[in-house]
Amino acid sequence: MNVVGLTGGIACGKSTVAAMLVQKGALLIDADRLSREVVEPGSRAREEIVRWLGDSIIDKEGKLDRKKIASIVFNDEKSLAKLNSIIHPRVLELFYQKSSELGRKYPGRLLIWDIPLLFEAGYEDRVDYIVVVACKEEIQIKRISERNGLSREEALKRIRSQMELKKKIEKADYVIYNNGTRDLLKKQVDLLWEKLQYFYR
Repeated sequence: MNVVGLTGGIACGKSTVAAMLVQKGALLIDADRLSREVVEPGSRAREEIVRWLGDSIIDKEGKLDRKKIASIVFNDEKSLAKLNSIIHPRVLELFYQKSSELGRKYPGRLLIWDIPLLFEAGYEDRVDYIVVVACKEEIQIKRISERNGLSREEALKRIRSQMELKKKIEKADYVIYNNGTRDLLKKQVDLLWEKLQYFYR
């Protein structure tokens, strides 16, 4: 099964691109969903995080308070690195497990690994083809602020916590620029799909 690594800058529209590719027939495994799965109640990752940060990061429903954790790790590089060291290995394990299951069930289908931190986590050598979704920084800031209710400064911290977008673009096999309308984005995804079909038919 051929695996396409889909990544990009925060709030660049990666999830929208992923949804468009699924509509065309691709299979999708979403790193964000897996990262939630590995910290479910009773999991070792959750126990490690609570032992490290304390019970105050548990919300009223008994789940990890992701906003509270984010406020801690996005203000401290060492804390972010520690959190990633707990979550990333377990997420990668799930990627392989679910990829194997999908490969048996749907042989020959194109598989998308939607991973925001593809390069930061060192996963780039584990995929066959890399697609980066990018946009202008001001657009990123606007989208993050509107989506998460963050100030400009907080939005910039989120952006700066990831690898510089320019470096991701340099490592990509294909780049989609999401600076315009949804129709323009769809046209780029159409071209990408044609290219992928040519490479992996």
